[in-house]
Amino acid sequence: MVDTDHIVLEKDGDVARVWLNRPHKKNAVTVELLHRLDEIIVEVDNDPNLKVLVLRGRDGTFCSGFDLDELREKYVGSTTAMDVAVLSAKVCDRLYSMNTPSVAVLEGFVTAGGFELMISCDFAIAADDARIGDFHIRRALFGGAGPIYRLPRMIGIRKTKELMLTGKLLTGKEAEAFDLINASAPPEDLDKLLAEFIAPIVDKSPFMMKLTKMCIDRGLDADIQSLMVMEHLAVGNALQSEDAREGVNAFLEKREPVWVGR
Repeated sequence: MVDTDHIVLEKDGDVARVWLNRPHKKNAVTVELLHRLDEIIVEVDNDPNLKVLVLRGRDGTFCSGFDLDELREKYVGSTTAMDVAVLSAKVCDRLYSMNTPSVAVLEGFVTAGGFELMISCDFAIAADDARIGDFHIRRALFGGAGPIYRLPRMIGIRKTKELMLTGKLLTGKEAEAFDLINASAPPEDLDKLLAEFIAPIVDKSPFMMKLTKMCIDRGLDADIQSLMVMEHLAVGNALQSEDAREGVNAFLEKREPVWVGR
């Protein structure tokens, strides 16, 4: 089968639905897919009508990792393999750092590069029977897009070692108990869970979503005094915004706010 669109963006009201679109390869990542995902992230962030990015895989599988056929053909045994790691890390970091909040919807296999995409999203929900894990060590490979710096911040050093050094796979239920994802549900209820999960995200001020997300993302990367300064600046910035004025007025006037995003 010849790939045409490795990844597809659908705009559904205020939701950007991004589909990994290689089901015949369990939605395995390619260089082409990464370049297009990079473009999509920029496009979504620049569209004021989009309030959340939902990342998902076609046909009941999220992503099984980098396409090993492409990896063997073009990169194994070559110094160009470093280029793939740099590209993967850049795109995953752009996903992690984008202004628009992102939600990974996990079904089937979520391994290796798919696992890295998942931990780069702000939130993750899963089907109870999903299979989730870093997995690289099972193939004597090493993840190049976030496991050693994103994962310990999410679940701690011991649980990170448990996942990365064993290559074990967790079900959706186990991943929720592991504090790796936000919630899980039976496969038939996953769409309902997604709708319920994003509802309290899309109705918030886009300006305050951007500011709050930016500050939280830096929360573990600086000393407390520096973070206090950042917090003070964020408070001052927030209070000068039109959305803050609208939020206060809407509360006092007992009505729903109408955000302008600034």
